[in-house]
Amino acid sequence: MAQPKTGPAGHDDDTPVFVISVAAQLAGMHAQTLRQYDRLGLVSPSRTRGGGRRYSGRDVALLREVQRLSQEGVSLAGIQRILELENHVTALQARVDELTAEVDAARAAQLRSARVFAAGARGEVFAVRPGERPPRAASSQALVVWRPGSR
Repeated sequence: MAQPKTGPAGHDDDTPVFVISVAAQLAGMHAQTLRQYDRLGLVSPSRTRGGGRRYSGRDVALLREVQRLSQEGVSLAGIQRILELENHVTALQARVDELTAEVDAARAAQLRSARVFAAGARGEVFAVRPGERPPRAASSQALVVWRPGSR
């Protein structure tokens, strides 16, 4: 999972540090536009105890993306749907990464616990490591079970 970027003041991209006037200036739009986007749910800044909006670096980047899409002629409803789908894709990718890690861990555990058995000339059964041949006796008739595809 990617770590949040750290800005010059030591804050990451998710830390709400900008008041609405600064965020509007950074995004290149009017503060009233930010309020409208907040009401519509396009961008949801954090709130102070007094109710003031605080925008993060990620919020400002999102405002710029909303502005770009709007200038390209995408409606606000279309922008909202695009953002929802992007968030959904991000969540699904995170879940795929989690499941991939679980599968890798399960495969590694299976390989660690994999056991192969061989039978000696006198009928004795003993374990050998995967990929190893059993020791050969002079007149051994040892039987090795091999399963293609397993390691």
